[in-house]
Amino acid sequence: MGTATSSMAAKLAFFPPDPPSYNIIVDEASGKMRISGVDQRRDNVDVLKLSTKKGNEIVAMYVKNPSASLTVLYSHGNAADLGQMYHIFTELSLHLNVNLMGYDYSGYGQSSGKPSEQDTYADIEAAYKCLEETYGVKQEDTILYGQSVGSGPSLELAIRLPHLRAVILHSAILSGLRVMYPVKRTFWFDIYKNIDKIPLVDCPVLVIHGTEDEVVDCSHGKQLWELCKEKYEPLWLKGGNHCNLELYPEYLRHLRKFISAIEKIPHPNKVPEQQPKDQSDQPSNNADQSKDKSRRSTDHRDKGRPSFGQREKCRLSTDNREKARASTDKREKSRKSLDRIMKARNSTDHSERARNSFDRLGDMVRSVGLCNVDCLKQITAAEV
Repeated sequence: MGTATSSMAAKLAFFPPDPPSYNIIVDEASGKMRISGVDQRRDNVDVLKLSTKKGNEIVAMYVKNPSASLTVLYSHGNAADLGQMYHIFTELSLHLNVNLMGYDYSGYGQSSGKPSEQDTYADIEAAYKCLEETYGVKQEDTILYGQSVGSGPSLELAIRLPHLRAVILHSAILSGLRVMYPVKRTFWFDIYKNIDKIPLVDCPVLVIHGTEDEVVDCSHGKQLWELCKEKYEPLWLKGGNHCNLELYPEYLRHLRKFISAIEKIPHPNKVPEQQPKDQSDQPSNNADQSKDKSRRSTDHRDKGRPSFGQREKCRLSTDNREKARASTDKREKSRKSLDRIMKARNSTDHSERARNSFDRLGDMVRSVGLCNVDCLKQITAAEV
């Protein structure tokens, strides 16, 4: 039964770039591994090979941001590998002010083995273990980001991390079978049963989906959001399809707002420091202390489980958001005007280059084709 499920998963869900878009090279001077075909001057990017419990060796990259307090573990979509995602990962790390680890699934890029549902679970587990053991990243400082097929391993790991900080679902699927057929129940042979897992996630969840997604209908994202325990304001990108959401200005703005809100919200699982107690007062104040403990415990639960009650305080009011958005639009117009002037003067200012590089993200996405439009396509009975 498990073999049949894995076989179905491989046929329906996985289309690794063939040939891979990159090779692994070793820098002679530093001895560090690098990804071929990309900017080799970045000292803040580590390229790693990680062993999984399924016996495969996967390639991962870790982008360090010295001012970051949070780390994103990104599971990419279909028909993409690290060579194609490299620049997007480095730009997201810069503009969201986070550390970011991305990895290739087994059978993708220069990772060994063949892709399967269970292998992707082992792959993300190896990547998370590396974050913990090599970089000292804690659960409560980790955000899982799952794009398309990557939503599967992301939610599988999320339900096993009780102190996880947040989850981001980008063009996510309810399950593999539901991409093809509007089934009402979960079958044993289905893959990536996200619809059954999302209610078990205790941390805030941001859902991003395009309204014109031709591969994974927007209804998948909307139902996942409805099933979340801790809902954050979703982003439904009007006109967005399965592969171009990064091109929309609202995409980056909404991610920034989410990261900022998550940083401000006290983590619900963080245990407050206990004040030392005077031993001589304990016998006479037992009842009061018991009430205090109960009250503190209740207060702590209220703080930690607001269905975004406290989170609403961290967000702007509707009027303020409109004003802020108008102000942002004005700054955007001003920035574009300044960019044109600076470009005419051939400026080499580093911050301008970083900002412009994200403006070029759209061309990058289009050029590499980050997701096969036929990913998760229906196959004929003969192929099965």
